[in-house]
Amino acid sequence: MRLFHTSDWHLGQTLHGQERDFEHACFLDWLLSQLNLRQPDALLIAGDIFDTVNPPVKAQERLYDFIVQAHEQQPKLTIVMIAGNHDSGSRIELPAALMRRLRTHAIGRVQWLDDGVLDSERLLIPLTNSKGKTCAWCLALPFLRPAEVTGAALGDDYLRGIAQVHERLIAAAVERRNAGQALIAVSHAHLAGGSVSEDSERSLIIGNAEALPASLFSKDIDYVALGHLHKPQRVNREERIRYSGSPIPLSFSEIDYKHQILEVEFDGANLASIEPRLVPRAVHLQRLGPAPLTEVLEQLAELPVVDLLEDPQRQPWLEVRVRLDEPQPDLRLQIEAALNGKAVRLVRIAAEYAGRAAADGDDASALVELGQLTPHELFGRAWEQAYGSAVDEQTLADFAQLLQDVQQEEEQP
Repeated sequence: MRLFHTSDWHLGQTLHGQERDFEHACFLDWLLSQLNLRQPDALLIAGDIFDTVNPPVKAQERLYDFIVQAHEQQPKLTIVMIAGNHDSGSRIELPAALMRRLRTHAIGRVQWLDDGVLDSERLLIPLTNSKGKTCAWCLALPFLRPAEVTGAALGDDYLRGIAQVHERLIAAAVERRNAGQALIAVSHAHLAGGSVSEDSERSLIIGNAEALPASLFSKDIDYVALGHLHKPQRVNREERIRYSGSPIPLSFSEIDYKHQILEVEFDGANLASIEPRLVPRAVHLQRLGPAPLTEVLEQLAELPVVDLLEDPQRQPWLEVRVRLDEPQPDLRLQIEAALNGKAVRLVRIAAEYAGRAAADGDDASALVELGQLTPHELFGRAWEQAYGSAVDEQTLADFAQLLQDVQQEEEQP
Protein backbone atom coordinates (compact mmCIF):
# COMPACT_ATOMS: atom_id res chain seq x y z
CA MET A 1 0.00 0.00 0.00
CA ARG A 2 1.00 3.63 -0.45
CA LEU A 3 0.45 6.62 1.80
CA PHE A 4 1.23 10.32 1.93
CA HIS A 5 2.66 11.80 5.14
CA THR A 6 2.31 15.54 5.72
CA SER A 7 2.00 17.83 8.74
CA ASP A 8 2.09 21.36 10.14
CA TRP A 9 -0.15 23.07 7.62
CA HIS A 10 -0.82 25.94 10.05
CA LEU A 11 -3.85 27.11 8.10
CA GLY A 12 -4.70 30.68 9.04
CA GLN A 13 -1.11 31.62 9.86
CA THR A 14 0.07 35.19 9.34
CA LEU A 15 3.66 36.26 8.73
CA HIS A 16 4.28 39.39 10.80
CA GLY A 17 0.66 40.36 10.26
CA GLN A 18 0.43 39.34 6.60
CA GLU A 19 -2.20 36.78 5.61
CA ARG A 20 -0.94 33.64 3.86
CA ASP A 21 -4.16 32.13 2.58
CA PHE A 22 -2.94 32.33 -1.03
CA GLU A 23 0.09 30.16 -0.23
CA HIS A 24 -2.02 27.59 1.59
CA ALA A 25 -4.51 27.50 -1.30
CA CYS A 26 -1.64 26.85 -3.74
CA PHE A 27 -0.31 24.03 -1.55
CA LEU A 28 -3.71 22.34 -1.22
CA ASP A 29 -4.28 22.55 -4.98
CA TRP A 30 -0.87 20.98 -5.53
CA LEU A 31 -1.61 18.26 -2.96
CA LEU A 32 -4.87 17.42 -4.71
CA SER A 33 -2.97 17.04 -7.98
CA GLN A 34 -0.43 14.74 -6.30
CA LEU A 35 -3.21 12.61 -4.83
CA ASN A 36 -4.68 12.26 -8.30
CA LEU A 37 -1.30 11.49 -9.86
CA ARG A 38 0.05 9.02 -7.31
CA GLN A 39 -3.22 7.53 -6.00
CA PRO A 40 -2.10 6.75 -2.42
CA ASP A 41 -4.37 4.66 -0.24
CA ALA A 42 -4.11 7.01 2.74
CA LEU A 43 -3.22 10.58 3.63
CA LEU A 44 -1.82 11.20 7.12
CA ILE A 45 -1.85 14.77 8.49
CA ALA A 46 0.29 14.79 11.64
CA GLY A 47 -1.10 17.76 13.54
CA ASP A 48 -1.02 21.56 13.63
CA ILE A 49 -3.71 21.64 10.99
CA PHE A 50 -4.48 25.19 12.08
CA ASP A 51 -2.16 27.87 13.42
CA THR A 52 -4.34 28.77 16.41
CA VAL A 53 -6.97 27.08 18.57
CA ASN A 54 -9.54 29.53 17.18
CA PRO A 55 -8.68 29.66 13.47
CA PRO A 56 -10.33 32.13 11.09
CA VAL A 57 -13.36 30.94 9.15
CA LYS A 58 -11.42 31.04 5.87
CA ALA A 59 -8.84 28.60 7.26
CA GLN A 60 -11.56 26.16 8.32
CA GLU A 61 -13.19 26.43 4.91
CA ARG A 62 -9.85 25.62 3.27
CA LEU A 63 -9.56 22.39 5.27
CA TYR A 64 -13.09 21.14 4.72
CA ASP A 65 -13.17 22.11 1.04
CA PHE A 66 -9.95 20.15 0.57
CA ILE A 67 -11.38 17.06 2.29
CA VAL A 68 -14.53 17.16 0.14
CA GLN A 69 -12.52 17.59 -3.07
CA ALA A 70 -10.11 14.81 -2.13
CA HIS A 71 -13.00 12.44 -1.47
CA GLU A 72 -14.81 13.34 -4.69
CA GLN A 73 -11.60 12.84 -6.64
CA GLN A 74 -10.58 9.62 -4.89
CA PRO A 75 -13.54 8.00 -3.04
CA LYS A 76 -11.46 5.16 -1.58
CA LEU A 77 -8.82 7.45 -0.02
CA THR A 78 -8.59 7.28 3.78
CA ILE A 79 -7.57 10.50 5.54
CA VAL A 80 -6.31 10.48 9.12
CA MET A 81 -5.68 13.82 10.80
CA ILE A 82 -4.71 14.51 14.40
CA ALA A 83 -4.57 17.62 16.55
CA GLY A 84 -1.22 19.29 17.22
CA ASN A 85 -0.24 21.63 20.03
CA HIS A 86 -1.49 24.62 18.00
CA ASP A 87 -4.89 22.98 17.49
CA SER A 88 -7.94 22.65 19.68
CA GLY A 89 -8.58 18.94 20.06
CA SER A 90 -12.29 19.51 20.56
CA ARG A 91 -12.51 21.71 17.45
CA ILE A 92 -10.70 19.12 15.34
CA GLU A 93 -13.17 16.45 16.48
CA LEU A 94 -16.31 18.58 16.28
CA PRO A 95 -17.26 17.56 12.69
CA ALA A 96 -15.82 14.03 13.08
CA ALA A 97 -19.14 12.22 12.57
CA LEU A 98 -19.71 14.10 9.32
CA MET A 99 -16.14 13.63 8.10
CA ARG A 100 -16.30 9.87 8.59
CA ARG A 101 -18.76 9.83 5.68
CA LEU A 102 -15.85 11.20 3.64
CA ARG A 103 -13.49 8.45 4.93
CA THR A 104 -11.76 11.06 7.10
CA HIS A 105 -10.85 10.34 10.71
CA ALA A 106 -10.31 13.37 12.95
CA ILE A 107 -8.64 12.57 16.29
CA GLY A 108 -8.13 15.49 18.68
CA ARG A 109 -7.54 13.82 22.06
CA VAL A 110 -7.20 10.52 23.86
CA GLN A 111 -9.92 9.26 26.16
CA TRP A 112 -10.12 6.77 29.01
CA LEU A 113 -12.93 4.36 29.83
CA ASP A 114 -14.52 4.28 33.27
CA ASP A 115 -12.24 1.48 34.47
CA GLY A 116 -9.08 3.47 33.63
CA VAL A 117 -8.47 1.59 30.38
CA LEU A 118 -7.31 3.56 27.35
CA ASP A 119 -10.05 3.85 24.73
CA SER A 120 -7.77 2.43 22.05
CA GLU A 121 -10.68 1.55 19.75
CA ARG A 122 -11.09 5.15 18.60
CA LEU A 123 -7.32 5.56 18.11
CA LEU A 124 -6.85 2.48 15.89
CA ILE A 125 -7.87 3.10 12.30
CA PRO A 126 -7.76 0.43 9.56
CA LEU A 127 -6.03 1.49 6.35
CA THR A 128 -7.32 -0.28 3.27
CA ASN A 129 -6.00 -0.55 -0.27
CA SER A 130 -7.94 0.10 -3.48
CA LYS A 131 -9.51 -3.37 -3.25
CA GLY A 132 -10.83 -2.74 0.26
CA LYS A 133 -8.33 -5.04 1.96
CA THR A 134 -6.98 -3.90 5.34
CA CYS A 135 -3.23 -3.61 4.77
CA ALA A 136 -2.27 -1.61 7.87
CA TRP A 137 -3.46 -0.13 11.15
CA CYS A 138 -2.92 3.52 11.95
CA LEU A 139 -2.23 4.44 15.58
CA ALA A 140 -3.49 8.02 15.95
CA LEU A 141 -1.63 9.93 18.69
CA PRO A 142 -2.65 13.60 18.87
CA PHE A 143 -0.62 16.02 20.97
CA LEU A 144 -0.99 14.70 24.52
CA ARG A 145 -1.92 17.34 27.08
CA PRO A 146 -1.43 16.80 30.82
CA ALA A 147 -5.16 16.60 31.58
CA GLU A 148 -5.47 13.66 29.17
CA VAL A 149 -2.67 11.52 30.57
CA THR A 150 -2.62 12.33 34.30
CA GLY A 151 -5.16 12.14 37.11
CA ALA A 152 -6.31 9.97 39.97
CA ALA A 153 -6.17 6.72 38.00
CA LEU A 154 -2.99 7.54 36.08
CA GLY A 155 -0.83 9.48 38.54
CA ASP A 156 0.64 12.95 38.19
CA ASP A 157 3.78 12.09 36.22
CA TYR A 158 3.14 13.58 32.78
CA LEU A 159 5.99 11.78 31.03
CA ARG A 160 4.97 8.47 32.57
CA GLY A 161 1.40 9.16 31.43
CA ILE A 162 2.64 9.66 27.85
CA ALA A 163 4.58 6.40 28.04
CA GLN A 164 1.48 4.56 29.25
CA VAL A 165 -0.58 5.81 26.32
CA HIS A 166 2.04 4.59 23.85
CA GLU A 167 2.50 1.24 25.59
CA ARG A 168 -1.22 0.50 25.78
CA LEU A 169 -2.02 1.63 22.26
CA ILE A 170 0.85 -0.33 20.72
CA ALA A 171 -0.17 -3.42 22.68
CA ALA A 172 -3.75 -3.08 21.41
CA ALA A 173 -2.50 -2.63 17.84
CA VAL A 174 -0.23 -5.67 18.01
CA GLU A 175 -3.15 -7.73 19.27
CA ARG A 176 -5.45 -6.42 16.55
CA ARG A 177 -3.28 -6.82 13.45
CA ASN A 178 -3.02 -9.91 11.32
CA ALA A 179 0.09 -11.27 9.62
CA GLY A 180 1.29 -9.02 6.82
CA GLN A 181 -0.42 -5.89 8.16
CA ALA A 182 1.79 -2.88 8.93
CA LEU A 183 1.51 -0.74 12.06
CA ILE A 184 1.80 2.98 11.30
CA ALA A 185 1.81 5.61 14.03
CA VAL A 186 0.89 9.24 13.36
CA SER A 187 1.98 11.51 16.20
CA HIS A 188 2.52 15.17 17.06
CA ALA A 189 5.47 15.48 19.41
CA HIS A 190 9.04 16.69 19.77
CA LEU A 191 11.29 13.65 19.80
CA ALA A 192 14.85 13.84 21.11
CA GLY A 193 17.32 14.23 18.28
CA GLY A 194 15.04 16.39 16.15
CA SER A 195 16.30 19.69 14.72
CA VAL A 196 14.18 22.66 15.79
CA SER A 197 13.22 25.72 13.72
CA GLU A 198 14.50 28.98 15.23
CA ASP A 199 11.33 30.96 15.78
CA SER A 200 8.17 29.28 14.51
CA GLU A 201 7.68 26.20 16.68
CA ARG A 202 5.91 26.60 20.00
CA SER A 203 7.82 24.94 22.82
CA LEU A 204 6.37 21.72 24.24
CA ILE A 205 8.27 21.92 27.54
CA ILE A 206 6.54 20.25 30.50
CA GLY A 207 8.46 20.75 33.71
CA ASN A 208 12.07 20.07 32.88
CA ALA A 209 11.36 17.84 29.90
CA GLU A 210 10.90 18.90 26.30
CA ALA A 211 11.98 16.23 23.84
CA LEU A 212 10.45 12.78 24.23
CA PRO A 213 12.47 9.60 23.65
CA ALA A 214 12.06 7.90 20.29
CA SER A 215 11.97 4.62 22.22
CA LEU A 216 8.26 5.34 22.85
CA PHE A 217 7.79 3.79 19.41
CA SER A 218 8.90 0.18 19.75
CA LYS A 219 10.11 -1.91 16.82
CA ASP A 220 6.55 -3.19 16.45
CA ILE A 221 5.80 0.10 14.70
CA ASP A 222 6.80 -0.08 11.06
CA TYR A 223 6.57 3.66 10.36
CA VAL A 224 6.15 6.78 12.52
CA ALA A 225 4.64 9.81 10.76
CA LEU A 226 5.57 12.79 12.92
CA GLY A 227 4.46 16.38 13.09
CA HIS A 228 5.62 19.46 15.05
CA LEU A 229 9.16 20.09 13.78
CA HIS A 230 9.04 22.04 10.54
CA LYS A 231 12.27 20.74 9.06
CA PRO A 232 11.98 17.41 7.16
CA GLN A 233 14.21 14.89 8.93
CA ARG A 234 14.78 11.44 10.29
CA VAL A 235 14.99 10.95 14.04
CA ASN A 236 18.21 9.40 15.32
CA ARG A 237 18.94 8.28 11.76
CA GLU A 238 16.05 5.82 11.90
CA GLU A 239 14.53 5.44 8.47
CA ARG A 240 11.13 4.53 9.91
CA ILE A 241 10.77 7.62 12.18
CA ARG A 242 10.24 10.77 10.13
CA TYR A 243 9.15 14.38 10.27
CA SER A 244 7.64 15.39 6.94
CA GLY A 245 8.06 19.06 7.83
CA SER A 246 5.75 21.97 7.02
CA PRO A 247 4.57 22.50 3.42
CA ILE A 248 5.46 26.22 3.40
CA PRO A 249 8.13 28.20 5.29
CA LEU A 250 6.44 29.49 8.44
CA SER A 251 9.21 31.93 9.34
CA PHE A 252 12.29 33.46 7.74
CA SER A 253 14.43 30.91 9.57
CA GLU A 254 12.91 28.24 7.29
CA ILE A 255 13.89 29.82 3.97
CA ASP A 256 16.34 27.04 3.12
CA TYR A 257 14.16 24.09 4.17
CA LYS A 258 13.18 21.67 1.41
CA HIS A 259 9.45 21.73 2.06
CA GLN A 260 7.87 18.45 1.07
CA ILE A 261 5.44 15.66 1.70
CA LEU A 262 6.60 12.07 1.99
CA GLU A 263 5.35 9.21 -0.14
CA VAL A 264 5.70 5.97 1.81
CA GLU A 265 5.27 2.48 0.35
CA PHE A 266 4.82 -0.83 2.11
CA ASP A 267 5.25 -4.37 0.89
CA GLY A 268 2.99 -6.17 3.33
CA ALA A 269 4.25 -5.14 6.77
CA ASN A 270 7.67 -4.17 5.41
CA LEU A 271 8.63 -0.55 4.79
CA ALA A 272 9.60 -0.61 1.11
CA SER A 273 10.45 3.02 0.26
CA ILE A 274 10.17 6.66 1.32
CA GLU A 275 10.26 9.31 -1.39
CA PRO A 276 10.07 13.07 -0.78
CA ARG A 277 7.84 15.11 -3.07
CA LEU A 278 8.94 18.74 -3.01
CA VAL A 279 6.20 21.32 -2.60
CA PRO A 280 6.48 24.17 -5.15
CA ARG A 281 6.95 27.48 -3.34
CA ALA A 282 4.13 29.81 -4.36
CA VAL A 283 5.70 32.82 -2.61
CA HIS A 284 9.39 33.11 -1.81
CA LEU A 285 10.77 34.51 1.43
CA GLN A 286 13.74 36.84 1.01
CA ARG A 287 16.19 38.22 3.57
CA LEU A 288 18.57 41.17 3.18
CA GLY A 289 21.36 41.81 5.68
CA PRO A 290 22.39 42.09 8.34
CA ALA A 291 24.48 44.94 6.96
CA PRO A 292 25.04 48.67 7.58
CA LEU A 293 22.20 50.88 6.42
CA THR A 294 24.09 52.25 3.40
CA GLU A 295 24.76 48.71 2.13
CA VAL A 296 21.17 47.67 2.76
CA LEU A 297 19.86 50.64 0.75
CA GLU A 298 22.19 49.72 -2.11
CA GLN A 299 20.91 46.13 -2.07
CA LEU A 300 17.31 47.35 -2.05
CA ALA A 301 18.02 49.53 -5.09
CA GLU A 302 19.14 46.41 -6.99
CA LEU A 303 15.88 44.51 -6.42
CA PRO A 304 13.71 43.94 -9.51
CA VAL A 305 10.92 46.38 -10.24
CA VAL A 306 7.25 45.45 -10.40
CA ASP A 307 6.14 43.60 -13.53
CA LEU A 308 2.48 44.50 -14.05
CA LEU A 309 1.89 41.18 -15.83
CA GLU A 310 2.86 39.16 -12.76
CA ASP A 311 0.48 38.19 -9.97
CA PRO A 312 1.15 40.55 -7.03
CA GLN A 313 0.20 37.71 -4.66
CA ARG A 314 3.39 35.94 -5.74
CA GLN A 315 5.73 38.81 -4.85
CA PRO A 316 8.28 37.66 -2.21
CA TRP A 317 7.92 38.49 1.46
CA LEU A 318 10.94 40.57 2.51
CA GLU A 319 12.78 40.84 5.82
CA VAL A 320 15.42 43.58 6.11
CA ARG A 321 18.09 43.37 8.82
CA VAL A 322 20.14 46.50 9.49
CA ARG A 323 23.22 47.11 11.65
CA LEU A 324 23.17 50.56 13.25
CA ASP A 325 25.65 52.56 15.34
CA GLU A 326 22.85 54.67 16.75
CA PRO A 327 19.05 54.83 16.51
CA GLN A 328 17.63 56.00 13.16
CA PRO A 329 14.17 57.51 13.77
CA ASP A 330 13.40 57.51 10.05
CA LEU A 331 14.72 53.99 9.40
CA ARG A 332 11.39 52.65 8.15
CA LEU A 333 10.82 55.68 5.93
CA GLN A 334 14.24 55.25 4.30
CA ILE A 335 13.67 51.57 3.64
CA GLU A 336 10.13 52.03 2.35
CA ALA A 337 11.31 54.81 0.03
CA ALA A 338 14.03 52.53 -1.36
CA LEU A 339 11.41 49.81 -1.96
CA ASN A 340 9.05 52.06 -3.89
CA GLY A 341 8.16 50.26 -7.12
CA LYS A 342 10.08 47.10 -6.17
CA ALA A 343 8.56 43.65 -6.65
CA VAL A 344 8.69 42.61 -2.99
CA ARG A 345 6.45 42.98 0.06
CA LEU A 346 8.17 44.26 3.19
CA VAL A 347 7.01 42.45 6.32
CA ARG A 348 9.77 43.05 8.85
CA ILE A 349 12.67 45.36 9.68
CA ALA A 350 15.12 44.10 12.32
CA ALA A 351 17.75 46.46 13.74
CA GLU A 352 20.97 45.40 15.46
CA TYR A 353 22.97 47.98 17.39
CA ALA A 354 26.74 47.89 17.49
CA GLY A 355 28.27 48.37 20.93
CA ARG A 356 30.65 46.94 23.44
CA ALA A 357 29.08 43.50 23.38
CA ALA A 358 29.03 43.43 19.60
CA ALA A 359 32.70 44.40 19.47
CA ASP A 360 33.44 41.46 21.73
CA GLY A 361 31.66 39.15 19.33
CA ASP A 362 28.59 38.78 21.56
CA ASP A 363 25.25 38.73 19.74
CA ALA A 364 23.46 39.92 22.88
CA SER A 365 23.50 43.44 21.44
CA ALA A 366 20.88 42.51 18.84
CA LEU A 367 17.41 43.80 19.51
CA VAL A 368 15.08 40.91 20.27
CA GLU A 369 11.37 41.19 19.51
CA LEU A 370 8.84 39.61 21.85
CA GLY A 371 7.69 37.34 19.04
CA GLN A 372 11.15 35.80 18.87
CA LEU A 373 11.10 34.67 22.50
CA THR A 374 9.35 31.56 23.82
CA PRO A 375 7.17 32.09 26.90
CA HIS A 376 9.82 30.26 28.96
CA GLU A 377 12.62 32.54 27.74
CA LEU A 378 10.52 35.63 28.42
CA PHE A 379 9.66 34.38 31.92
CA GLY A 380 13.33 33.63 32.60
CA ARG A 381 14.39 37.13 31.51
CA ALA A 382 11.68 38.77 33.62
CA TRP A 383 12.67 36.69 36.66
CA GLU A 384 16.34 37.55 36.30
CA GLN A 385 15.56 41.25 35.91
CA ALA A 386 13.33 41.21 38.99
CA TYR A 387 15.45 39.07 41.31
CA GLY A 388 19.00 39.35 39.92
CA SER A 389 19.47 35.59 39.52
CA ALA A 390 18.53 32.87 37.06
CA VAL A 391 15.19 31.19 37.59
CA ASP A 392 15.46 27.86 39.44
CA GLU A 393 14.32 24.57 37.93
CA GLN A 394 11.28 24.10 40.19
CA THR A 395 9.93 27.57 39.46
CA LEU A 396 10.44 27.00 35.74
CA ALA A 397 8.59 23.70 36.03
CA ASP A 398 5.70 25.40 37.84
CA PHE A 399 5.54 28.08 35.16
CA ALA A 400 5.50 25.43 32.42
CA GLN A 401 2.57 23.69 34.10
CA LEU A 402 0.65 26.98 34.42
CA LEU A 403 1.30 27.71 30.76
CA GLN A 404 -0.13 24.34 29.77
CA ASP A 405 -3.21 24.98 31.92
CA VAL A 406 -3.78 28.35 30.23
CA GLN A 407 -3.36 26.88 26.73
CA GLN A 408 -5.82 24.14 27.63
CA GLU A 409 -8.40 26.69 28.84
CA GLU A 410 -8.00 28.58 25.53
CA GLU A 411 -9.09 25.47 23.68
CA GLN A 412 -12.50 25.30 25.30
CA PRO A 413 -15.12 26.23 22.69
